Formats: sequence, C-alpha cells, structure tokens
Amino acid sequence: MGHYAIALDLTGKVCLVVGGGQVAERKIRSLLECGACVRVVSPELTAGLGKVVESGMIDYRQGRYRISDLSGVFLVIGATNCKKINQQVSEDCLARNLLVNIVDDPAHCNFYVPAVIKRGLLTIAVTTGGRSPLLARRIRDELELAYGPQYGEFLDLISIARKDIISKVTNSKEKRKMLENLVCDEVMDLLKKDRLDLLKGRMFGVNHGSGTQPQDGSS
Repeated sequence: MGHYAIALDLTGKVCLVVGGGQVAERKIRSLLECGACVRVVSPELTAGLGKVVESGMIDYRQGRYRISDLSGVFLVIGATNCKKINQQVSEDCLARNLLVNIVDDPAHCNFYVPAVIKRGLLTIAVTTGGRSPLLARRIRDELELAYGPQYGEFLDLISIARKDIISKVTNSKEKRKMLENLVCDEVMDLLKKDRLDLLKGRMFGVNHGSGTQPQDGSS
C-alpha cells in the first residue's frame, strides 16, 4: 500500500523521544527546529543532549521507558539501542492511535521520517516508505546540489507577490496568468542560475503590471 504524505505542524505539540544516543539527538534537534515541545526518556544522554537539557529546551526524565510517558503525547520516536524496548514503545503507541516511528524498524512504525532538504520555508522530502533510507539520502544529496539557498529567498519573494496579486487583481483570467508568470520557465531558469537580482525586478513588474514583459513599442 502507498503512504499518504503530509507535513505536520508540530508547533507546541508534545513529542516524546525514547533514547538518548546520537540518533536520538538528531531526532530531538529536528523536532525542536519544528517548534515541538520535546520530552526525552533515557537512562543516559549524549554530551550534546546534556547541554540541551541544561538550556531548558527539552523535558528530560532519566530512566527507562514506561507506559505513563505517553500521557499527553502527540508523536513518539523510539530510538534506543534495545530492540525489545523499541517494540514495546511501538505496541503501546499503536494501541493508543499515536503517531510512532521506530528508527530503522519500518515494521513497527505508522509513519516514516523522510530525508529532507530545507531552504527557508521550502521543504523537499524524499521517502522510500522505509524500504531504503540510504537511497533516500543519496537522492536527497543530489537534490541539495540542484536546489540552493536562493530557493528559500525566492519563496519569500513569491509569497509577497502572490498575496498582492490575489488581493488586487479581480479578473480571474488575468490573475491566473500573473500567478503562472511568477513561476514560468524563464523565472525558474533565472532561479536555477541564482539571479535573484533579475528576479526581483521581474517580479516587481509582474506584481504591479499586467503580468507580461514591458513592450518596446515597435509592434
């Protein structure tokens, strides 16, 4: 069966990570970047996670996982080095209809964490449905080269232009044409070449004009 790909808003959501090793640390930092309220349960922590605890950014309980750790939780990641504990976490979560990911064990997950590229608010995700995380990472690495930091800045620009067009242009056909011009082949080619300077000028013209390039009057 295929999987339904979604992007979760974790702002303010309580997310539990069971485990305190290097893999758990990567997962925890990713959750924090998304604005989640992170709880961690583990007998020990990496030095890096110890500093995160000291900073007050995560709620840490030292000890082994117990079912009461699931109270009030939205999402759970099992990242211990003990297969039995990870499987118990999975069983407990699935019985409560919680979102659960067990690292490197797709059979005990109901969601998978994709390999991700972030360029500002632009997120490109690659998933193999848990079949081959290494393949997903290889594809992700290729996409990182193809989509540079300029795409994040461009997204911010196009968001402003799009809102302006939608609020000011009443003719539906003209509005659609202007929106399409924001991401036409010429624009995407300039973006690929990292010519944001030219794109800003072009988008300003699209935003305040008719959505077409200025004519030289020779026709």
